[in-house]
This record gives sequence, structure tokens and C-alpha cells, in this order.
Amino acid sequence: MNDPITLNGISLTAPAVRRQEEILTPQALDFVKALHRATASRRQELLQQRQTRRQQISNGADPSFLAETRSIRADDSWRVAPTAPGLEDRRVEITGPVDRKMTINALNSGAKVWLADMEDSSTPSWSNVINGQLNLRDALDRRIDFTSAEGKEYKVQGSSLTELPTIVVRPRGWHLPEKHMLVDNTPIAGGIVDFGLYFFHNAQRLISQGRGPYFYLPKIENHLEARLWNDIFVLAQDLMGIPQGTIRATVLIETITAAFEMEEILYELRDHAAGLNAGRWDYIFSVIKNFRTRGPRFVLPDRNMVTMTAPFMRAYTEQLVRACHRRGAHAIGGMAAFIPNRKDAAANDVAMEKVRADKTREANDGFDGSWVAHPDLVPVAMEVFDGVLGERPNQLERTRGDVVPNDKALLDIAATPGVITEAGIRSNIEVGIRYIESWLRGNGAAAINNLMEDAATAEISRSQIWQWIHASAVTDEGEIITHHWVEELLDEEFANLQRFDGDRFDDARELFEEVACGEQFPTFLTVPAYARFLHEARELAPA
Repeated sequence: MNDPITLNGISLTAPAVRRQEEILTPQALDFVKALHRATASRRQELLQQRQTRRQQISNGADPSFLAETRSIRADDSWRVAPTAPGLEDRRVEITGPVDRKMTINALNSGAKVWLADMEDSSTPSWSNVINGQLNLRDALDRRIDFTSAEGKEYKVQGSSLTELPTIVVRPRGWHLPEKHMLVDNTPIAGGIVDFGLYFFHNAQRLISQGRGPYFYLPKIENHLEARLWNDIFVLAQDLMGIPQGTIRATVLIETITAAFEMEEILYELRDHAAGLNAGRWDYIFSVIKNFRTRGPRFVLPDRNMVTMTAPFMRAYTEQLVRACHRRGAHAIGGMAAFIPNRKDAAANDVAMEKVRADKTREANDGFDGSWVAHPDLVPVAMEVFDGVLGERPNQLERTRGDVVPNDKALLDIAATPGVITEAGIRSNIEVGIRYIESWLRGNGAAAINNLMEDAATAEISRSQIWQWIHASAVTDEGEIITHHWVEELLDEEFANLQRFDGDRFDDARELFEEVACGEQFPTFLTVPAYARFLHEARELAPA
């Protein structure tokens, strides 16, 4: 391995990436180091609190609305900050990683917002981390282009930033460290690295072009974690001499515990809050993770049967719209994972109709916008929200006074219709292994069976397998799901995979068996994947 180099108190342990000196300037490293030192201990405390909370739930203590924050929920007077430039109309948002091609495609997509994703759809290799920052800065400087291996050229259209989708960056969640950047031999949080470098290099660029530094905050589990982000925003704005309240953040409500603290999360971030998002896939994963040992009442059917009309998902989304609009914040719907199939018109029509139905439900429920994962879905979602919003940029006036916060409804998992099938088990195995293989090769957004899979959907696949084995769940044909049977199915599905030179399927299988079939349940599959295959494996390789 290369010897680490230390710049401005930060040790860099990865082989250098071309042009990284443009991002890792001494001033930028000083800035990131200051954010790290001000918040590292609190982050560790909050991560420890997550473990404690999960153990309490495992022992039978259901989440509930907090007594100590009742006054915040009862107070009708407070609102979040006014809408920032470029965030007034968010009816369609496209999500995708910050590689060069996707950056251009997203900015040309016709969506109102691009969620520039450094989290679930991005493998956090050092190359991806640095190149993502370069791509965003190049896009803001209007000097980004791309030519594919087939010779197709990609360029950003539009003459100014205000003619393009507003960029909202999603940094990594609190659980992921950046092991290639150390302060005092301690890894900096991946979220601090992603946020800090983007903010340092681009905040003033964005403001001068009529936009601002905007963020999506992932995997927050409670309002104290939102408070930590707010403190980081305050410090970052002070250090850069940018007015307080310039930053805007939309929080993904994608954990079951955060669903009980939606208004408190908005309150903590209220000077910087832009809205909440129904991060549906991670939300389902969070439900499985937290209740995985609580018995049959918390066992879900096949993944494709857990729809947004399931009672617990309906309660979650309706309460999210109510919380947002009561406080003047935007409510953004979840991601449509379907991918258009231009070779199969019939399959394409079915997928489009499912997307249309999903977006129609969201628009009619009061959401102000929604996500798609492919540019071809932008027109479908746009048409639906145009039909409901018309000339209005949003529907904040729909306060959903008809919705009453209901803790029991949020936990009504048992009312989810559907069954577990052998096909569902096989699908989870195939998706889990194929996604991990793609992730290990540096591609965190993988098209599998006409769906755009990311880390969140892979988490559902592997956690369902784990739960079904440990709950001795039964399929619709009466088969008890055992470790032995799953291993047999895994052998069969693995044998069916189409191998290619340089694939990582052997590593992917090893990791999948660890996170889906092991006795222990890693809280995120990306944690051991990152540690073993992106960081330690590189260090063991010849220099």
C-alpha cells in the first residue's frame, strides 16, 4: 500500500486520484477538519444511542411519540424557513449517482430537482468520492462533458444554472466512515466529507448563480441527529462567512423511529429545513431491521407485495404530508424504481402504468413532488403532478387536518396483505448478490430485472432472508424457511448467474451469506462491504 500523506492535519491513505488536488486543497481540508473536530464525539454518542434504541425495540418496547417533545408538536405557531430559490417547485425530482454521465443526464432530464446522490446509489470508493466532487464542481462551472465507449457525446443543455434542475446533494449517512481521510488516526464521517467538500467549494458559486447549497439528509433516526446536522450547518456558514439560513435540508424519513419524530426533526432544522421525503425502501428495511426478532406479527410478505397501500405504509405517508404542511415544509414522495424497457413494449406499458398510479396516489394525498430513478419517467410523473398542481408550485395549503397522528397505525405491520413465496426468496437472493457484485465494482445503482436497485433495496432483500430464517416463516406452499433450504436455493441461483471476466460474484456471495444467513445481523450491509472490500482489501493489495 502507499504510505499515507498528511496535509493540514488530515492523513490521506488512498492512492491519489487524478485532479484530487483541486478538491483536497489545504483550505478545504482545514474546513472539513474543523467540522469533524466539533462533532465527532457527538456523532459517536448518537450512533451508540441507535444501538441502545434497537435493543429496546428488540426487547419489546415499541416506538411511540415522545412525551418530552409534546410541546413542540402541540405548538401551532412555528414554521420552517421560507422556501429558498430553486426549491419552490419540486414536482418531479430525479435521483442518481454523481458519475459524469448521470450528472449530465440528470441536468438534462427536465426534472425540477436532481438529487445528486453520494449515498445509497453510489459506492463510496475513493475514486467515486473525489470524482463526484469534481463532477459537481465542473457542472456548476459549465465545463462538464462525457463521451461513451460507443462514441456518444453528452453535454449539459441550458445557458444558466437556473434553467437546470436544482441540485440537492445527499451525503452519506452517519454510520459510514471515510477511512481514507483520518484526523488523529480517526476516520472522518463520510457525511462530513461529502457535505464539507461540496459546501466549501460550491456554496458561494451556487449563491452567485441564483441557487444555494441544498442537501438531502439520509437515515436520520431521531431529532437529536437532526440537531447535530443543524449545528454543522451553523458552524459551516460561520466558517465560510455565509449568512445563517442559506443552507436548506430535506430529511429522508426512512427509519421507523424517525416517523415518530417528524415534527421534532423539522423543528430542530427549522431555520434550514426545506421538507421531508418518504424514503420508502429504507423505511421498509428499517421496519424489518428493528422488529426482526419480534415474531410473526412483524414478518412481511414478498418484497413486491409490500406496496404503498399497505396500512402501515399509508399511515406513514399521510402523517408525513400532515407534518410537513402544518409547518410550511414540502412533502416529497418516494422513488419509482421501475426502469423503462425499450425492447419490450408490453412490459414497458405495465411499468409506466404502475408509476403513473403510484404518482397519482402521492399527488392526490398532498405530496408536493416525487422521485423517479430514470429520465424516461420524468414526463410521466410530471404529467401527473401537473394535473393536480396546475400553475401552483406546490400544495402546501393542503394541511391534511383529516389525518390524526396514530402510533398504532404506524406499527400495523400485521395487516400487510400478501404471502411469502419461493419465487420471492429466490428473487431476494438474486437481487442481493447481483447488487452487491455491482457495488463492489464501483456501481451503486444497478439495473436488475427492470428495477433500479440501490443499497436500500438490497438491504430489504438480505434482511427479509435473515428474518424469514430466524422466524421460521412459512411459504404459501407450506415450506418452512430454514437456513439449509435457503443455502440450497442460493446454490441454484448462484449457478444461474452469468459470469464475466473481472466479476466480483464470489466476493458478493460471501458477503451476502454473511449479512443474510449469519447468526449476527449487521446493521448495514455496506459497513462490512466497505471495510472488507473497499478499504482493507485495497490495503492488502500490492503497492
